[in-house]
Amino acid sequence: MNPNTTESQNAEHIRWQPIVAKYAKPHLGRSLWQVANTLIPYFVLWGLMIWSIQISYWITLGLSVLAAGFLMRTFIIFHDCGHGSFFKSQKANDFVGRITAFLNFTPYYRWKHDHAIHHATAGDLDRRGTGDV
Repeated sequence: MNPNTTESQNAEHIRWQPIVAKYAKPHLGRSLWQVANTLIPYFVLWGLMIWSIQISYWITLGLSVLAAGFLMRTFIIFHDCGHGSFFKSQKANDFVGRITAFLNFTPYYRWKHDHAIHHATAGDLDRRGTGDV
């Protein structure tokens, strides 16, 4: 094992710390902006897909790829709400979490519970399984 590895890892951690520090706590404006720039395009793409199916399946397929990207973003918001880290308010996290969970066909409170167990038992091979994908 290289003795300089730990030293270089600490230096790397310190270098990134100031850059990511402003994202360590929820910020209402950034959170609302992320919800808006995810859900609005997602629903607009759904509308365009419904409209485009009468014109061309290929256009609809192309739009569905874009919509899938925004759906992935809804899952990321859902995940962060489940951790209680997207908004300062737990009620706001649960509200937005339930909406985004619905879009991802996932029961919010069940997933939140199972995912917490997953984090609590990560690396424990005897207790793995709950909350795993």
